[in-house]
Amino acid sequence: MPSSVIKYFSYDEVTKTLKIIFVTDMVYLYKNVPENIYKMLKASGSKGRYFNSNIKDKFKFQKIEET
Repeated sequence: MPSSVIKYFSYDEVTKTLKIIFVTDMVYLYKNVPENIYKMLKASGSKGRYFNSNIKDKFKFQKIEET
């Protein structure tokens, strides 16, 4: 999943939480993300662009310190 801003991401289907680790090693948990948003992120040619358009500022999030 090459991206200039996103290092890694995963999705928990039970809690609907999208975990994103950015290349800066900052970790964010996005809450109540529909599974189709995760699938579209996964399929996107530009992860950063998709994130900025469809996730950033659209879901509540929690910043965590660990990577």
